[in-house]
Amino acid sequence: MRYVELFSGIGGFRRAADLLERDTGIDMNCIAFSEIDSHALKTYESNYDLNGELRMNNVMDFTSSEENLQTLPEFDLLLGGFPCQSFSLLGKQLGLEDERGKILFSVHELLAKKSPEFIVLENVRNILQHDKGATLEKILDFFREHGYRYVNYVLLDSQNFGLPQRRARVFFVCSKRALDLELTEGAIAENFRSIQDHSLHIFNDVLEVLDKKVDSKYYLSEKIKHTILADGSKNFRSKSQIDLNIARTLTATMVKMHRACQDNYYSDDFIQHNHSHKETDKEVLYTTPVRKLTPWEALKLQGFGKDFYQNAIASGVSEHQLYKQAGNALSVNTGYALLHYLFVNQQIQNQ
Repeated sequence: MRYVELFSGIGGFRRAADLLERDTGIDMNCIAFSEIDSHALKTYESNYDLNGELRMNNVMDFTSSEENLQTLPEFDLLLGGFPCQSFSLLGKQLGLEDERGKILFSVHELLAKKSPEFIVLENVRNILQHDKGATLEKILDFFREHGYRYVNYVLLDSQNFGLPQRRARVFFVCSKRALDLELTEGAIAENFRSIQDHSLHIFNDVLEVLDKKVDSKYYLSEKIKHTILADGSKNFRSKSQIDLNIARTLTATMVKMHRACQDNYYSDDFIQHNHSHKETDKEVLYTTPVRKLTPWEALKLQGFGKDFYQNAIASGVSEHQLYKQAGNALSVNTGYALLHYLFVNQQIQNQ
């Protein structure tokens, strides 16, 4: 199956497709990809064999050129995680009126000229409620107008697919053929649990992800600890907790270290002895060694392996950028679970 990966980031979908091919023998051949972040590209280039693949770079520019489109070979599957800033709860919620939201519509020419059989695209869950559902309907109509007879979506949470992180994302699934398909998280998770042999990294909880010994630079200083562990300020109140067995959703800005009601922090007592300080009085925590995640641990929580991390570091990618990339990434296991369900369990490519 020939596919194109749009808005690839560090290749969460691609890693999932590579592992699916390795585990099942299904041919998954990436023929082109698009990404504009130079740091993400460096990580991508250091981890995948890009020989003979078309680099689309900025997909908006690429699809605006008829000559470019002619250089793109035919393909069967469009994968990607289209930019989500416009639909995020943290954004201004301008949706499709925002220039970033219009990026989705930049694939119009790509779909019109190449018409891939299948589409699987990912976004943040808030897109389902954005503008009281109007944005969702615009997106679904967009695919229907391009000749897709099966247009559906499913919400998948990474913690249900062997990664101890609360990360719910919506996946849009489209097919040129009408499909009789039960597209639910329950059905996809049930199939995932039934897979006997796979190459994924599976963790039951965060303790299996956290390294026992890390550099002292990852520990909170006494000065910053009071801010990080606080329950907020006069205008913002939220309960801060550390030592969560299932991590909070990783964010692209976690390198800035938000309060412990937003990011993930862990005590030595928890890491070394499984003694949680989740409900411990703040005054006690101020005297307890507490640290943030390392970039390698953040990548693990997204399903990437040690070789992936080491390749990125060896290519000169900074830890600052790796935090950002991990926070932006698609969870490998979740992508794998969906692709396996569609193309192995349901065999929709053979229908």
